[in-house]
Amino acid sequence: MTRYSLLDLVPVVEGGTVGQALANAADLAAHAEAHGYTRYWVAEHHGMTGIASAATSVVIGHVAAATKTIRVGSGGIMLPNHAPLAIAEQFGTLDALFPGRIDLGLGRAPGSDQRVARAMRRTLETDSNAFPQDVLELQSYFADDGQTGIVATPGAGAKPELWILGSSLFGAQMAAAFGLPYAFASHFAPDALDQALAVYRRDFRPSATLARPYAMAAMNVFAADSDAEGELLASSQQQSFVALRTGRPRQLPPPVAGYRESLGLQGAAILDQVLSCSAVGSPATVARQMAAFVERTGVDELLISSAIYDHEARKRSIGIAADALRESRIAA
Repeated sequence: MTRYSLLDLVPVVEGGTVGQALANAADLAAHAEAHGYTRYWVAEHHGMTGIASAATSVVIGHVAAATKTIRVGSGGIMLPNHAPLAIAEQFGTLDALFPGRIDLGLGRAPGSDQRVARAMRRTLETDSNAFPQDVLELQSYFADDGQTGIVATPGAGAKPELWILGSSLFGAQMAAAFGLPYAFASHFAPDALDQALAVYRRDFRPSATLARPYAMAAMNVFAADSDAEGELLASSQQQSFVALRTGRPRQLPPPVAGYRESLGLQGAAILDQVLSCSAVGSPATVARQMAAFVERTGVDELLISSAIYDHEARKRSIGIAADALRESRIAA
């Protein structure tokens, strides 16, 4: 049976503040916990006025302290931005504070443009192609196997659950080779989804931590009492996506009725393609769309993402999604 989890970019809404966004994140995670979500992830992005999760490990600690049982982690940490030792120390600390609840999803994208990436790393000598070696170094710190000659404190002996993230075949191949669970970013980059999952399952090599492939895929969900209301809620994320793609990132705007149609046929088609892995509408509609996605992909876990302007509407949406999954017998 398919588990379900939540991805949160900790959106800063127009007229809101970073402080409010972080308070909302803790509240949303507690709400997800009450509705049976398996895990709550935040993503590392930098230089974006509408996203408050840049200091990802700090946000994870904030959210974990506000919850009791739900797993909390990164979806993901962009490892080329960091020294593996620093991440080992950060997540070793989190694992010590919240044992058995911390996930460490790892990606190789910068989470920013090249200008911001340079500011993050001070130099671009760090190569995303070195990602596999960086992951091996990070695993060595957690295992405390002596390979690096350094004991990570905290970090040595810590057991955060490691994941490989991706939106292409590279991540799938790497997750398979390392014997780690794999999460695909189909909520904004759906093109290689089916091929990546097939490659991951075909090439998977069992490891000490995972005996068989375990795959998760992300899906946008905007659930409300009616299809029309769901479409309205989705327009905030649609506006943000268009702003980002046109080089004008912004805070999450309020919904606009008829926004998709206002883009014209070509603009709407582009939006529909990029956000094709979405469930939008009433409880019955999103239940049907989520079930179709799970049947198509065969994923072990569904990662729900939704940037909704109104916090209470967002909580309502993830509650509807959880109820729909349970009632359709998709969820465990």
